[in-house]
Amino acid sequence: MRILDANLNRLRESLRTVEEYARFVLDDREAAAAAKSHRHQVRAIVDMLGGLGLLAARDIVADVGRDTRTPQEAQRGEPADVVAAAFGRLSEAARVVAEYAKLIDPRAADAAEQVRYAGYELEQRVILRGAVVRRFRDVRLYVIITESLCKRPWLEVAEAVLAGGAACIQLREKSMRDAELLARAKRLHELCRRYSALFVINDRADLARLAQADGVHVGQDDLTVAQARRIGGANLLVGRSTHTVEQIEAAFGERPDYVAVGPMFATTTKPQAHIAGIEMLRQARARTEAPLVAIGGITAESAAECAKNGASCVCVCSAVIAADDPRNAAAEIVGRITKVRSDAAADAVPAANRP
Repeated sequence: MRILDANLNRLRESLRTVEEYARFVLDDREAAAAAKSHRHQVRAIVDMLGGLGLLAARDIVADVGRDTRTPQEAQRGEPADVVAAAFGRLSEAARVVAEYAKLIDPRAADAAEQVRYAGYELEQRVILRGAVVRRFRDVRLYVIITESLCKRPWLEVAEAVLAGGAACIQLREKSMRDAELLARAKRLHELCRRYSALFVINDRADLARLAQADGVHVGQDDLTVAQARRIGGANLLVGRSTHTVEQIEAAFGERPDYVAVGPMFATTTKPQAHIAGIEMLRQARARTEAPLVAIGGITAESAAECAKNGASCVCVCSAVIAADDPRNAAAEIVGRITKVRSDAAADAVPAANRP
């Protein structure tokens, strides 16, 4: 009981440390909520094992390991080191609970195993993808590059939209040969790095890995989110396209890093019989705090409407890359969304505290 009590405490404390990092460092509400949910699972395990009995077994004074320390325990260079250590304690403590709980209640042992595996998944999200997901949350304009729609050379257009404020570029070339697609991906990767922007490849998790892209975007007929991560690596940002409420619900179950909702309006770039519209964007936002990307038929004029109705950012193609001046076209959309964000932030400040 002393072993179980000590390790259940470690488990709760580790999860709280992870929760605070996700909440205050990454601004990742979903990850913070997951850590909190796992803490409640640990509380259920405590109840299964007899909470008061565990408390009664606690003997801090007689604990021979209480003052044992290693030099490494006092060394933390940055918050990421703190959360990495917390995940280490989490997995170790969950394994100890899972083993010793078998002596008392096999149900508690099974529950501890579930927390352990959930912790592994959460560790991938927080440690491997935490920084890139946080960067994605700051994206206002996400631009798809398709050469056939560009009025100027495709790489020149890509640089122009980045200079105009686009913070995420997706390479989308459905019929291009693999060798050429990979070559272009590598060039775009280097370009995006120079502008501190994110680079995503459409569909191809394999080429995303080879090109060291930040992410891959998958449609309804493509790989699952889990399959994309298995091929591209657990550190890969994965987005999922959705067009109906049912697809949105299914996407949340896959836990992508962002969900694209569309088309918002009729579009000639990728025509679809069904128009999701602004109402579906509102419904998606009501269901999640994850980043939502509004896509399809969006112009500078309609970008603000999308931002006001739950979009974290807007994704455009022809509206920018087919423009005579891609840089100004991108800057105009970024400016409109920035104004929406600024107005919303101002409205959130109590009147008494406004200048």
